[in-house]
Amino acid sequence: MKSMKLLMSVAVTALTLGLGTPSWAAKDAAGPLDQKVSALFNAGKYMAALPLARQSLAIREKGADQAKLGNSLNNLAALEYNLGRYAVAEPLYKRSLAIAEKLLGPDDEEVASLLNNLGELYRVQERFADAEPMLKRSVAIREKNNPDNPEMAPALSNLGAVYSNQKRYDLAEPLFKRSLALVEKARGPDDPELSVVLSNLSDTYINQKRYDLAEPLLKRSLRLAEKLGPNNASVAQALNNLAAVYLYQERHADAEPLLKRALAVFEKALGPDNPELVEALNNLAGLYKDKGRLADAAPLLKRAAAIRAKAAGQKI
Repeated sequence: MKSMKLLMSVAVTALTLGLGTPSWAAKDAAGPLDQKVSALFNAGKYMAALPLARQSLAIREKGADQAKLGNSLNNLAALEYNLGRYAVAEPLYKRSLAIAEKLLGPDDEEVASLLNNLGELYRVQERFADAEPMLKRSVAIREKNNPDNPEMAPALSNLGAVYSNQKRYDLAEPLFKRSLALVEKARGPDDPELSVVLSNLSDTYINQKRYDLAEPLLKRSLRLAEKLGPNNASVAQALNNLAAVYLYQERHADAEPLLKRALAVFEKALGPDNPELVEALNNLAGLYKDKGRLADAAPLLKRAAAIRAKAAGQKI
């Protein structure tokens, strides 16, 4: 199945970092907006959250509280990132990081969170030389403060993803396992956040053709992701990657319904033109081509090419 592609899951820290522990005073009209944005973000409803996050930032730009401005910048950046608008997200993350470093110092926990977010943004753009030092610095800050802090898990997983993307699986696997262990110890084996790390670890096994190790991890990843809601983007990622295992083993009947569901979930969570859809579209098209269903494959490939071209036109 040569055309089959994997979707590396991403681990991004939560919205509203709390720079300087800002309080939502009644006069701060952006506070209630931020709370709504966070709730929508956690539900995977990024498009619904976007106008509220923009409104929050507009309010904070007019104020003098730099800590709250940093929160609004990070929140909007996280939404733009999850919607595939990387060129828009990058300067927002950079501004938020600069504010955090100025207010809190270079070794603060909130700085570590922002370094993780920016590093992951670079990873998805395959800017590995930019991503690696950001993520290493994020991990180093957490380790210095508390080596057992589960908040280190996203940066560990994202750094592992950098190495996995570079086929440096010997470096990636222990980072994923450590990330997994930190979250399991702190929050138990059924925490939904584990879905991302399980999916990432399975990716290293799939690329090494260790399918017997990858399949149970992805089934567990899917089960945990579904706790976030049936239309969360993490569900689609887990579905696509589980289908990938089946495609590599030519288990087409098992893979097809998973890919169809992955596409439907991606569309609901991220919109019909998000770059995240491309690999799932290509995977389903590849399945149809393998089965000689060229008429079914053609429109999927055409749609994937159109999404990719649109993203390239936006310099994403």
